Amino acid sequence: MKKYFDHLRPSERRLVVGVIVVLFLVLNWVYIVPHFSDLSALNGRTDAATGKLKRYETALAEKPELEKSVKQFESEGQFVEMADQGINFLRTIQQQASSSGIGVVNPSRQITRTNDLFFIEQIQNVGATATDEQLVDFLMNLSTNAAMIRVRDLELQPDQPRQHLVANIKLVANYQKNPPAAAPAKTSNAKAK
Repeated sequence: MKKYFDHLRPSERRLVVGVIVVLFLVLNWVYIVPHFSDLSALNGRTDAATGKLKRYETALAEKPELEKSVKQFESEGQFVEMADQGINFLRTIQQQASSSGIGVVNPSRQITRTNDLFFIEQIQNVGATATDEQLVDFLMNLSTNAAMIRVRDLELQPDQPRQHLVANIKLVANYQKNPPAAAPAKTSNAKAK
C-alpha cells in the first residue's frame, strides 16, 4: 500500500486521503452516531431492572408475615359446610327480613361461584316490599352477618299506591372455602403398664 501511495502525485494523494476521510465520516454518520443514545437506554433499563429486583426482594422478605396473616384469617370467622351454605344464606335473609318487617317475594335460585382461593361466593336474587326505613334496617342487619353479606345490585320502584318500595336485590355472601385447620393431636409417649 505504501508503494502505491509513493507513486502518486501530490494532488492524487490529497484526493485519496480526502476520499478516505469522507468515507470514514460517512461510515461514522451511518453506523456510529445512531447508537450514541444506546448507553443512556441501557442505563435506564438497568435502573428499571434494579428497582424491580428490589421490589421482588421486599415482597419475598414479607412472605413469612403474609403467610402468618393468611393462616390467621383462615382460622377466623364462622365455617359453614358446603352443603349448608345455601340454606344458611337463605335462612339468614329470611330471618333478617322478618325481624325488619319486610315481605320477601320470589327468592330465585342461588348461584355459587368458587373462583376465589379462600371464599365461596353465594348469590341470591330477592324481591322485597317494604318502607324505606324497613329496607335500610334490613340491609344494615345483613351487613353485620359473619358471612359478609353485601348488596351487589339494588333496583327500587314505588308500588302502585305509592306507599311502599318494591326492591329487586342481588345479595352476595362469602363463605370460607376450607375449614380452619385443627390443632394436631398430641400423642403420648408413655408406655402402658
